[in-house]
Amino acid sequence: MNKDLRIGVIGVAGRGGLAGQAHQPDDGVRLVAGADPQQKFLDTFSEQYKPDFVTQDYRELLARDDVDAVFICSPDYCHEEQGVAALEAGKAVYLEKPMAITTAGCDRILEAAHKNKTKLYLGHNMRHMPFVLKMKELIDRGDIGEVKAGWCRHFVGWGGDFYFKDWHADRTKSTGLLLQKGAHDIDVLHWLCGGYSKRVTAMGELSVYGDIDDRDPDPEPAKRDWKVENWPPLSLKGLNPVIDVEDISMMLMQLDNGVLCSYQQCHYTPDYWRNYTIIGTEGRIENFGNGEDGSVVRLWDKKTGYKPEADAEFRTPASGGGHGGADPSIVNEFIRFVRGEAKATTSPVAARYSVAAGCAATECLRDANLGVAIPELDSELVAFFDAQTE
Repeated sequence: MNKDLRIGVIGVAGRGGLAGQAHQPDDGVRLVAGADPQQKFLDTFSEQYKPDFVTQDYRELLARDDVDAVFICSPDYCHEEQGVAALEAGKAVYLEKPMAITTAGCDRILEAAHKNKTKLYLGHNMRHMPFVLKMKELIDRGDIGEVKAGWCRHFVGWGGDFYFKDWHADRTKSTGLLLQKGAHDIDVLHWLCGGYSKRVTAMGELSVYGDIDDRDPDPEPAKRDWKVENWPPLSLKGLNPVIDVEDISMMLMQLDNGVLCSYQQCHYTPDYWRNYTIIGTEGRIENFGNGEDGSVVRLWDKKTGYKPEADAEFRTPASGGGHGGADPSIVNEFIRFVRGEAKATTSPVAARYSVAAGCAATECLRDANLGVAIPELDSELVAFFDAQTE
């Protein structure tokens, strides 16, 4: 076994809880330091892991020689600054997705890793979800032939409870939810379809949550308020004071290998899950379930009419741990990656291209000059035919 790993956590609350999976003293891995601007979160972290050092300034953590690696689980708009600083300090880095909130920010992180020859690992945990792995397995063994198309429908049923109650709703801190929430799905579509987006187009609107006047003037970072009673969406209270991101988005992608993909995201559906369909020259696959127990992948590979039961079904039971077992799996891979025992499932290049596609699509959907306008019919003709129609 390699030497013990001493790990620091930047951003100990919210997604920072993921780093707890790495605290394995019996295996020579310890959380020894934490950084967070809020003392109450540091207090909880200290009680749980008994670290050697905590601070409200992440730079003090990075200056320590006794920290080998860091988890960066801070808000997205901190990733670029903190990722570059950690890499320049020579720390192995686990960086939560999205890699950054701009393509240029991603490139700066990649350049820092290359220049300093430091290890960079991206937290795209969906590549570790059993149903995604099963879809990848079926594609790789040729069950649907050559992949030609893919799409994802993402029903973000608690979007209003999560992403419109804190910094996510402010485009200066997230760019937009098409990037922030879609980075996972864009990456999975790229992975399953074997390429990266080279051209995108998109449409989107702030169609519901912008109409809500009940705002929280000082929301906590990572504010979470999921309740079944928070329905319908227009009844929600305590939203972020700034809301200027879209709550529904749709994008089309042309990949560099010719595959066509689409992604749709809605933050006011009553249900939460994501549904992928991948179509090849000899069949198609589709998942039902978001990784929970009972999730399945179905395969159609024979000519048929409507056939919901498909030609084959593959059950993918959830494992223990967060995100259907993906969280412990990705953390264990990161530890092995740092120790030189494994390569990463997600490359920083792939993470960069998921951000680049999300940023380009967000830019596109906000540009009113893009797209082709439909010519309007003469009003006299409209009136004539309307008079004959119920």
